[in-house]
Amino acid sequence: MSKNYLGNSWPLGSTVTKRGVNFSVAAPEAQKIELLIFSNHKDKEPSQIIRLDKNNQSGDYWHVEVKGLSNGCCYCYRVLETRSISSGSPSNSIYLLDPCSRQIQGWEALRQLNTKQSLKSVVCEREQFNFEDHPRPRHAWNKTTIYELHVGGFTSQIDSGVNPLEKGTFLGLIDKIPYLKDLGVTTIELLPVFAFNPYEAPFGVSNYWGYSPLNWFTPHESYISKSSELSGRDQFRKFVSACHDEQLEVILDVVYNHTAEGNENGPTISWKGFGESVYYHKNKKKGFLDVSGCGNTIAANHPLTRHLILESLRCWAQELGVDGFRFDLGIALSRGESLKPLDNPPIFQEIESDPILSELKLISEPWDCGGLYRLADFPAKRISTWNGHFRDNVRKFWKGDKDCAWELKDHLQGSPNLYKDKENSNKKSINFITAHDGYTLNDLVSFSYKHNLANGENNRDGDNHNNNWNHGIEGPCSDISLTKLRKKQQRNLLSTLLLSQGVPMISMGDEVGRSQGGNNNAWCQNSPLGWMIWDTRSCDKDLSQYLKNLLSIRKSLPGFFSPELGLSDIQQDEETWIEWHGIELGKPDWGSWSHTISYSINIGKSGAAAWIGLNAYSQSMVFELPKPTSKWIKVLDTSEVSKQKLSNNPELNQKDISLENRSMVLMISNDYFQKIKM
Repeated sequence: MSKNYLGNSWPLGSTVTKRGVNFSVAAPEAQKIELLIFSNHKDKEPSQIIRLDKNNQSGDYWHVEVKGLSNGCCYCYRVLETRSISSGSPSNSIYLLDPCSRQIQGWEALRQLNTKQSLKSVVCEREQFNFEDHPRPRHAWNKTTIYELHVGGFTSQIDSGVNPLEKGTFLGLIDKIPYLKDLGVTTIELLPVFAFNPYEAPFGVSNYWGYSPLNWFTPHESYISKSSELSGRDQFRKFVSACHDEQLEVILDVVYNHTAEGNENGPTISWKGFGESVYYHKNKKKGFLDVSGCGNTIAANHPLTRHLILESLRCWAQELGVDGFRFDLGIALSRGESLKPLDNPPIFQEIESDPILSELKLISEPWDCGGLYRLADFPAKRISTWNGHFRDNVRKFWKGDKDCAWELKDHLQGSPNLYKDKENSNKKSINFITAHDGYTLNDLVSFSYKHNLANGENNRDGDNHNNNWNHGIEGPCSDISLTKLRKKQQRNLLSTLLLSQGVPMISMGDEVGRSQGGNNNAWCQNSPLGWMIWDTRSCDKDLSQYLKNLLSIRKSLPGFFSPELGLSDIQQDEETWIEWHGIELGKPDWGSWSHTISYSINIGKSGAAAWIGLNAYSQSMVFELPKPTSKWIKVLDTSEVSKQKLSNNPELNQKDISLENRSMVLMISNDYFQKIKM
């Protein structure tokens, strides 16, 4: 030990010092532990073995400073004795990844986990992101529109126009920033970019989405371009910098509810070896408890686990520059001992009180696979939630189901009746019609049944209750009238999404009619089925332009469709307010049989500035129009499926308007229409 020093318990992971590298890892159940240094990541045997004793232990942390090492050094740990033994616990032959690894090598060994030919942690820099030159855009919630995409799938198609050597990478995404800017979104939400094992999936398919992390700090290897000399971390920084320069925020879909280690029969990669009873929820018989659907559940109620999660969040926020996080199955993090739901989960309290994380956008799924669903009372003050009720009820309304009108009224106002914090519901509610998990928008209106045979599970996987409808024929068809109806329905769904209060999220490719062939669970489809489409012959360019128009209207008139405070339906002399109608003014129909809604957005007592009519009925309907503040202009009509430009001519008939069956119309008075920037 003459060349080494005792080291420090902080910072966690590996950190370059003046004398070498300081290593620190939390191993609360370890009794004997070794640090293994490798000359090369391909080496099976270490060039140096450093045994840590009690002098190298501070509480639950084991640490040592090794002289002469620097960035690029490969290392692992080996726990020789542990107080917690189960079938998945480590043995002398297993090399363990540092849970705080910021770089990993040895990816060719992924098929051989739990052998000496293993992944290796790598010492690397911990530089801070250059916020001075590339500051965060900091879009307010009421001016935020999210676009969810898959890093690999967005540019994998040959038609993407991206450098072939950078397809499916962070650098490849940079080339598509102009596309996203032109579309009009403000925020990009990336499906998981934490390192994951694409080979772990059963049935001979790949883990394409990446919801099964190997590590919470390292960018996924496949998203790093091999044609660049930049490190993976620097490539990610370059992508985020380019987004910030164009006023685009970057949010990560993060998976802290489970890991790739699975249950007691799964591999030991990292967390298990250092303290499986600390990092995972287990029962009295030492079996793994599972509300993630993936074999294990992270014990975020434990202080050491929380600390590791917070370290990961700070790494991506401060070192790599991201602007927010969306927590996959986030409510699972609120579970305490024996998976009991906690009203004040410490992980969310610590995230919201952290000075680094407090400035970020935070979003969560309010459900997990154990049946816990807390949308109205999600146990955190600042965390917004995916509003699954919005998705389901909007789909049902346009499908023509009964008992939808009253609930849709609430969703159009930001779902205040769903949230405990009613005044801020339009900031809390992340509205969406589709997401990565489920049908694409095109498939939602083209298929009545899921078609998941390509996933290898005999069509057993995927949700069976999607409120989808093929409108008469299953899948693609050449019937002109049916095709028009489906196009109308796509516009109806997008219009309801973008003209509702709350924060809208759009799913990759919905704007151009992307299809997955009726597959509603494409988690394993690293193929054209799961990729973005760029071939103009396959893209619905009219739909894309329609969405651009919607986004321009929403951005130009935030007080109408994305107000800082929600619009109420109580008249006030000097404020914007909503009045509800039916086909007759002031006579809304909230009956179970109703398929129509209309409402006006009024300016004090001056008149209506906007009017929206929704007709989900199978027949056309004539709606009375309120008195506008000036002349009415029909800005959007979903029945005009090939129209691209907005009309600027006042309607000849200012008293009523006919809405085609299953269509939606937006009218704006001329004085407010002039404010729309196209």
